[in-house]
Amino acid sequence: MHVNPNRLEADLSKIILASNNQGKLVELRALFAPLGYELVPQGQLDIPEAEEPFRTFVENALTKARHASAAAGLPAVADDAGLCLDAFGGLPGVDTAYYAVQFGYAKGDANNVRALLEQMQAVDNRRAALVSTLVAVRSPQDPEPLIAVGRVVGEITRAPVGEGGFGFDPVMFLAEFGKTFAQLTPEVKNANSHRGRAARDMLALMRERW
Repeated sequence: MHVNPNRLEADLSKIILASNNQGKLVELRALFAPLGYELVPQGQLDIPEAEEPFRTFVENALTKARHASAAAGLPAVADDAGLCLDAFGGLPGVDTAYYAVQFGYAKGDANNVRALLEQMQAVDNRRAALVSTLVAVRSPQDPEPLIAVGRVVGEITRAPVGEGGFGFDPVMFLAEFGKTFAQLTPEVKNANSHRGRAARDMLALMRERW
């Protein structure tokens, strides 16, 4: 679908977020607030989801950012994130959002958690990393995309704990807090999460280069 490049009047204080994930939008809006940019979700401009054919976070994030920037005529940022399990050789990785589907469940956070706990029922090595890769471009042809990666290591619990967050937050236990991500306040989570770490690095890159 073609989107009028002037739809947002080329307001450079706005950046398109190449995602319609509400959890990501809430977190990234809070994290980007100090820079003064407003994140506009691509769905607000009727920009369709980009294809994500690659096997690495950075390639998929770059594809999504370029796609959104081309459609809106504005800078764009994309986040490709996932869960990487030691016991499964780093999987599900880029397939994290669709993890439950391969086991016959409908796509969704609750089913992803359910499927993960079922698959890890007899697994003792529960070490896991949540990884967020942020890519930002000034234009679709930007030869120097900004790339920031955040990574948090924890362990997968035997059952969900906590009511906050989204995704795998209820089963990602952090030894330093003695809690899962879902038990942390949004402020503490944003300060310590994979996405929070990536966003801080991204803001530093934007201040330096943009």
